[in-house]
Amino acid sequence: MNDSATTTRLTIVTGLSGSGKSVALHTLEDEGVFCIDNLPAPLLSDVIDRLLESHDPLYDRLAIGIDMRSERGSSAGLLAVLEALRARDDLDVEVLFLDTDRSTLVRRFSETRRKHPLSNESLTLVAAIDEEARVLHGVKSQAELVVDTSQLNLHELRNLIRTSLLGRTASNLALIVQSFGFKHGTPAGTDFMFDVRCLPNPHWEPELRPFTGQQPPIIAFLEAQADVQRMYADIRDFIGGWLPSFEAENRAYLTLSIGCTGGRHRSVYLAERLAAHFAEVRSGVSLRHRELA
Repeated sequence: MNDSATTTRLTIVTGLSGSGKSVALHTLEDEGVFCIDNLPAPLLSDVIDRLLESHDPLYDRLAIGIDMRSERGSSAGLLAVLEALRARDDLDVEVLFLDTDRSTLVRRFSETRRKHPLSNESLTLVAAIDEEARVLHGVKSQAELVVDTSQLNLHELRNLIRTSLLGRTASNLALIVQSFGFKHGTPAGTDFMFDVRCLPNPHWEPELRPFTGQQPPIIAFLEAQADVQRMYADIRDFIGGWLPSFEAENRAYLTLSIGCTGGRHRSVYLAERLAAHFAEVRSGVSLRHRELA
């Protein structure tokens, strides 16, 4: 163990093959984080001990990529290692889990013509994807941050990694605000989800339909609606009132998702206002509009 008083911040980067783990590690490496990729889980504790024994400041911020090729059909070994690491006083451990839906993974592997790590003569690509998701379910449930990369491009994923993992301090959790449309499915990794489909819908105004919640015609329409303003104030006050409690529990991230029908008008407007409000009073706030992306 590290004998110095320094606490090393360790990010375990894991998730489904093809979900963007390498992109996440490269992003962290570009920001000065010391990164190791494809480390077998049984070696994790020994490698960390060797690095920290040097007392080199280079290792004050670590990120280690873990996949399931060494886990033999179970995540029990990795979960046990994570439990031991989290019990250490010299480490601040967080798990980043990258998730992606099956159809997107099939397309990515088909486009790149790469072989899935678990696929073989008796296991098809789809079966390999499903098996990996099954094995990693327990790890996903314990991750501090789950990112669904199904609809993220490389630029968006890099920005999200920078904001979520590098944009917070030890005393300030990262707040992620995102809009989405229920007709396209609910987002993964959400802590608080608010359904705003009950609010007046600009979609039914033909002259407003082409615009988004970022543009003046929609903003003017929604700002004139008393229920919209009441919804904004209720969400703002609820989240703002509970943020200190989550920080007191050493939470690293909080994801707030605002959903309307299509994810282009009401949810976008409210997400914009909420992100702007919280960015005025705290650091580490990021904003994403899933359907506009």
